[in-house]
Amino acid sequence: MVLELKPTDYKSSVWVDWCPGCGNFGILSAMYQAFAELKLDPRKIVVVSGIGCSGKTPHFLNVEGVHTLHGRALPYAEGIKVANPELEVLVNAGDGDLLGIGAGHFVALGRRNIDMVVMMHDNTVYALTKGQAAPTLERGAKPKSLPKPNIQDAVNPIALALASGYTFVARGYSGKVKHLKELIKAAIQHRGSAFLDILQPCVTYDNIHTYDYYNERVYDLQESGYDPEVKGEPEPKIAEAIAKSYEKGSKIPIGIFYRNPNVPTFDERLKERIPSYMQNPPAYQTIEKGGKTVISQELFEKIFESYLI
Repeated sequence: MVLELKPTDYKSSVWVDWCPGCGNFGILSAMYQAFAELKLDPRKIVVVSGIGCSGKTPHFLNVEGVHTLHGRALPYAEGIKVANPELEVLVNAGDGDLLGIGAGHFVALGRRNIDMVVMMHDNTVYALTKGQAAPTLERGAKPKSLPKPNIQDAVNPIALALASGYTFVARGYSGKVKHLKELIKAAIQHRGSAFLDILQPCVTYDNIHTYDYYNERVYDLQESGYDPEVKGEPEPKIAEAIAKSYEKGSKIPIGIFYRNPNVPTFDERLKERIPSYMQNPPAYQTIEKGGKTVISQELFEKIFESYLI
C-alpha cells in the first residue's frame, strides 16, 4: 500500500526550540518535504543525532529517532542499518560533532559505503556551547564569541568525504529549502554512503556567515552545467569535485559534487560472505523467547564467527 502522507504528518508534537531564525529550521522543513514526496513510511525511518543544536532534530520528527553521544552518532547509526538493512537511516549532526570528536567515524563510514545519509549542519561554530570555533571555521575568522581570530585552518568537508570514499557528496544551504529538499531526496535514493554538507547560519553566535553572506555567494552547480556523475574510472571525477569544493571568494557552489552508483554497498559485501544476510539480518533473528536464550552457546559462537569481517 502506498502511503499518502503530507509534510506535516512527519512533524512531532515537540516544540521546536531553536533560536528564532536558526538555519536548522530550513533543514527540518526540507526533511519534512523530502520524506513526504518520497512517500516514506515513518515506521521505517530512523533519524540519529549527536550532541549540539542539531542533536535535537529527532525530537521534532514523527519517525523513529535516537539522540546519542557527542561524536558517536555515526557508529550508532551504522549498527542500526547493518542490523536491519530495510530501514532508511539518516544522521543529523553538527560540523563539530562529525569533523571534531567524530572525525574517525566519519572516515570509516565512507570506507564502508553503508547505505545511509549523513547530514552535517555546518554553521562553523559550536553553537550550543556559546560559539567556539568549529572545524569548518576558516583561519583568521573572528565570530563575535571569539576573543581573538581563529588560529586553526578549516577542514574541507567535501574533500574529506571524497577522500574517505563516500559515493554521494553534495552541499546544500538551509536558506534554499526547495533545493535542499531535492538534495535530501537524491541522497536517500542513492545506494551507498551519502554525505550532505549543509551551510546553516547560526544567527546567535556567527555574525560572519549570515544569510546575507550566503545569499550573495551561493550558486547551483547543476545549473552552471557541472556533471557529478561517474561514467568511467572514479579518480578523475573525484579530483574534479575536490577542486570545485575549494572554490572560494565571491562564489560558493551548492549541489551535487559527486555521485558514483557503481561501488558495492556494505550490505552487498556482507551478502557475499553471509548469503542469507538480506533475508535474515540480525534484527530478525530470534535469540530469546520467554526470558530464555533459544540458541546454544555453540550456535551463538558459530553465528558470531560468521559476522567477523
